[in-house]
Amino acid sequence: MKVKRQQGLSIFFLIMLVIFFVLNIGIGSVSIPFFETCRIILGHLTDSTSGAIIWKIRLPRVLSTLFCGGYLAVGGLLLQVFFRNPIVGPYVLGISSGATLLVALVMLGGLSMGLPAIPPFFLSLAAFCGAMGVMAIIVIVASRVKSVVTLLIIGLMMGYLCYAATSILITFAEKERVKGFVLWQMGSFSGFTWQEFYLVILFGVPLLIGAYLMSKPLNAFLLGEDYAKTMGVNIRLFRFLIVIFSSALAGLVTAFAGPVAFIGLAVPHMARLIFGTSDNRALIPGAVLLGAIVTVVCDLVARTVFSPVELPISAITSLFGAPIVIGLLLKKRVSI
Repeated sequence: MKVKRQQGLSIFFLIMLVIFFVLNIGIGSVSIPFFETCRIILGHLTDSTSGAIIWKIRLPRVLSTLFCGGYLAVGGLLLQVFFRNPIVGPYVLGISSGATLLVALVMLGGLSMGLPAIPPFFLSLAAFCGAMGVMAIIVIVASRVKSVVTLLIIGLMMGYLCYAATSILITFAEKERVKGFVLWQMGSFSGFTWQEFYLVILFGVPLLIGAYLMSKPLNAFLLGEDYAKTMGVNIRLFRFLIVIFSSALAGLVTAFAGPVAFIGLAVPHMARLIFGTSDNRALIPGAVLLGAIVTVVCDLVARTVFSPVELPISAITSLFGAPIVIGLLLKKRVSI
């Protein structure tokens, strides 16, 4: 009965995802009727103004938003299981801070290679390199320390170091550049192209598959490291893969959308409560679906509430996620 309930919930959320997907494409500064949106998508019609808006602007953005939301949710779930801490998110190991530091070096520190205007893809590349640089340091540390608490503290300290360097760059930067950098820090899914979406799929989907294949070791780890060892889990390899998967998923999203708050922290808790299980074989697909839905809804709100002005995505996700996390902690219903 429990499995059937979970399957029913998955189908329900999949239907909801399709509905919000179409609504997100149709609603905006130029509104397109629901059935017209469906007709344009199914018929791949690009010869009209509405068709061009959907296929060149909104569709790559919404699809990227779906996958990025799923990536952040799974990254947060992996780290919450690994650290056995309900308030851990995908950026806790300093991944976001590393990406932010390298973007600050490009935007504020003059590492734009003399370009009059910094191409968005160049910023994405800088953010990804910064995130992967911090991830490499954390991976090296993870191979040398045994305590997950020590690893968590080192990750937090890496974040503070990157933040300190970023603050120094902001202090000496020009006001115009600081404004652009602050807007990037707030996160946004605007400007996604098909090429960027293909990169998000190419690098992210294998990581999702790898995370799902780790469901059984994750379930064993829930009962303690010693129990996981008796079940044949290679703890050193397990820790290495967890850090790689969670950091790479968070770094990939940060590279293209900037830091996106609270999705990786709040959605795993929602998945546990809604699906009523701690079995990661059900939680990981559930977190992907819920992460996609929540991120798409938040992106829709960010685009439309004060249209044509677009709000930062992290502002909306924080307004959504913070009350949920506070409520869960106050009710003491959070459990790993």
